[in-house]
Amino acid sequence: MRRWSLAGQMLVLQLLVVAVTVAGLAVLAIVQAHELLTDEASSKARAVAVSVAASPSVLAALDEPNPSVRLQPYAEQVRHQTGVDFITIMKPDGTRYTHPNPAEIGKHYLGHTERALAGETFTETYTGTLGESRRVVTPVMSGGRVRALVSAGITINQISARVRDQLAWGGLVVALALSLGAAGTWLVTARLRRQTHGLGPVELGRIHEHHDAVLHAVREGLLLVGKDGTLTLCNDAARMLLGLPADAEGRHVDELGLSKVLAGDDERVHLVGDRVLAVNSAASRLGTVVTVRDHTELQALTGQLDAERDFAESLRSAAHEAANRLHTVITLVELGRTEQAVALGTAELRAAQELTDRVVGAVREPVLAALLLGKSAEAAERGAELMISQDSELDDLGLDPRELVTIVGNLIDNAIDAASRVEVHLSAGGGEVLIRVADNGPGLADPQAFTKGWTTKGDGRGLGLALVGQAVRRLGGTIDVKGSAFTVRLPVPERVR
Repeated sequence: MRRWSLAGQMLVLQLLVVAVTVAGLAVLAIVQAHELLTDEASSKARAVAVSVAASPSVLAALDEPNPSVRLQPYAEQVRHQTGVDFITIMKPDGTRYTHPNPAEIGKHYLGHTERALAGETFTETYTGTLGESRRVVTPVMSGGRVRALVSAGITINQISARVRDQLAWGGLVVALALSLGAAGTWLVTARLRRQTHGLGPVELGRIHEHHDAVLHAVREGLLLVGKDGTLTLCNDAARMLLGLPADAEGRHVDELGLSKVLAGDDERVHLVGDRVLAVNSAASRLGTVVTVRDHTELQALTGQLDAERDFAESLRSAAHEAANRLHTVITLVELGRTEQAVALGTAELRAAQELTDRVVGAVREPVLAALLLGKSAEAAERGAELMISQDSELDDLGLDPRELVTIVGNLIDNAIDAASRVEVHLSAGGGEVLIRVADNGPGLADPQAFTKGWTTKGDGRGLGLALVGQAVRRLGGTIDVKGSAFTVRLPVPERVR
């Protein structure tokens, strides 16, 4: 059996609420109307009874031998004019002078008279000859004594008839209220059905559970930014990668410092803290969907691969150059110019050995030494000169070689791109490692290059100086730029000091 949708259940529930509410209001209106009409009948009966008791014609008729002759027509006339059901004028002992039914004249009055005999006007509900009625009994006073009693009343049947008359109008109002309530409920339900796609509470609950599970389990960061720039959705991975607070949802991206990270529609690479993040944005009906992937390890591996590729390329270039020179030496030998061949070969061997000896002798960190040899060959191939300062000397002090490759390699690459002569100085002392890369170029054009941490290149390139700044921060060091000279200071690990 198909379960009811959430919209259908809401429709039935709201219709029940509307029906119960309207029914309750209708019952309350009926009770109040009955009370109001009863109070109105009591007030009318009191006014009539008091007026009749105070009439001079009533006192005059009481002095006659047969008061009923004058009082009966008078009472009936007043009764018809005022709309009450009966006016009974009686002796103090309760014997009737008047009654709507002449056959009841002379008989004893049905009701209480004690309080009226004491001079009080009172109201009561009593069942008499005309049925249950709301009546008022008041004394006729003359000379300080009670000469007669007057009772005027309206039957409960007449009050109920008036209530029934009002019920007809009340029923029309109730029907109108129910119709309006049902129409409004149907409109709300139709809107709810469109928004929930006709799903029931169980299905919606299951969708929410799946949605919540996916958001918490996925390793990629996921954000949903509304069209007004408000962050409406953020999963745990995005909070961790972007360093967002727990109350990030509902706040504007400018307030969270995400405007630069989320700018653009294509994939971009950003440096956020110590992480390299690939950010991709796509427009949707609800706003902008943003995915964030952590490329920190990938970028580090890419940097190492680039360094190794550069080293391999340098070896290839060196081998190619060596092959050219060897071919020249062989040709000189074939031409019989052995002395020139020996001199050329010895000079080339001496130059290569001097470079290797100088680098290996000054830098005893093997990975860094290999990087410098490779960069020397690369610089020579690109028409630049890379020199290691004479006073350079650096032992293996336990620093992460990957970080050193990132720092030194990127600084040298940027220097070779900008100048024809690059000098590298490496040393240690005073509990810190000093790395200085200087060139004869124009210097750094943008002092904020270390803190920008972003690029529009989809392959992640263009992050060199930002990656240098990131690596320096990870090692707890500092970097200083003066013109075309970059100076990095890194603390030596405690275990090595």
